[in-house]
Amino acid sequence: MAQVVIMMGSKSDEEKVSPCVDVLRSLGISYLFTVSSAHRTPERTEKILREQEAAGAKVFICAAGMAAHLAGAVAAAGGMGTISTAVCGFREPDFAEHPQEANLRAIGSELQKARAIAKGGIVGFNIMVATKNYAEYVKTAVKAGADLIISGAGLPVSLPEYVKGTATKIAPIVSSVKAATVICRMWDRKYQTAPDLVVVEGPLAGGHLGFDREKLTELEVDTPHAAETFHQAEYDEEVRGIIALVKKYAQKYGKSIPVVTAGGIYDHADVMHQMELGADGVQVATRFVTTEECDAPMAYKQAYLDAKEEDIVIVKSPVGMPGRAIKNAFLKELEKGRQAVTHCYQCLEHCDPAKIPYCITQALVNAARGDEDHALIFCGGNAWRAEKIETVEGVMRALCEG
Repeated sequence: MAQVVIMMGSKSDEEKVSPCVDVLRSLGISYLFTVSSAHRTPERTEKILREQEAAGAKVFICAAGMAAHLAGAVAAAGGMGTISTAVCGFREPDFAEHPQEANLRAIGSELQKARAIAKGGIVGFNIMVATKNYAEYVKTAVKAGADLIISGAGLPVSLPEYVKGTATKIAPIVSSVKAATVICRMWDRKYQTAPDLVVVEGPLAGGHLGFDREKLTELEVDTPHAAETFHQAEYDEEVRGIIALVKKYAQKYGKSIPVVTAGGIYDHADVMHQMELGADGVQVATRFVTTEECDAPMAYKQAYLDAKEEDIVIVKSPVGMPGRAIKNAFLKELEKGRQAVTHCYQCLEHCDPAKIPYCITQALVNAARGDEDHALIFCGGNAWRAEKIETVEGVMRALCEG
């Protein structure tokens, strides 16, 4: 029988908790050392507590990670951890009244939390161009010490201006040779610079997509079985074109500009396909959602685990772009008509609360809080492949080694 139960939110908390174990051992006190997150697996956590209490445990010691846990864990595992600034301040007490101030404060605090567990790894931010006061978000992230700013949902034409004279690197998200050409030419002409990295986001990506609905239909990625109907060979040529374009600017500026591909990358075979196209790396998001380290509530992860291929659909976002999400009660209600916006969070540069189909901030906050019936659950085209809760270390190994 364990007299003391030590419960960690995830295995990555072990280093912080191990001194406690050493003390218990030195005192000859019996203990149980286990991993269970009250945030991500509340039912399992409650079951452990009840069983151990019934078995005679007298003391429960709990240790939990922090909100930017996933980004820090990915960075610690050798990847690049990325924090989204979209509603990043929703935990702040004044978020409803002062959403921008809350978000800007959270940029610094979330980065600090990620850094604390990143073991010196790279941590950056993804900031949507469509964000209201976009420049302020970028400048705040730079001041906080972000290693990299990744920017899409629009063309980040002025991004170099906001990082000038700093060590922060910049990476535009593009989905076509045309978009990549516009960005590279403009940065070259106006700022005499080139990207430090380019993210090529394909049509199987989650969240907002850099394609209009017509292009998605042309590529046949808006079907119930998008992974099978996708005209991948056609889009592969687009990727090769972007890589060739970027190489020209790399040569002009005498520096390496890695091209990282994204969208529908789920396993080692997907990674190797991108490498064969000439990519320098990959960006993966969906598979990391169903990890122990992911900060999302278990209800969010369960939506991925329960999703069937045909549940993943293309939606219209108030941002003005198509997006990919899991069809749930929220999206079914939207099919009946517009949902009235009762509070404006001032999140998008071009947004009329009287006309948009729903408030994307409220829908995303609901998702982050576990209210999945009223949430927009963004996901990539392969989210239906999730079968279990993994670890970041396990996902990294599977992606790199197969």
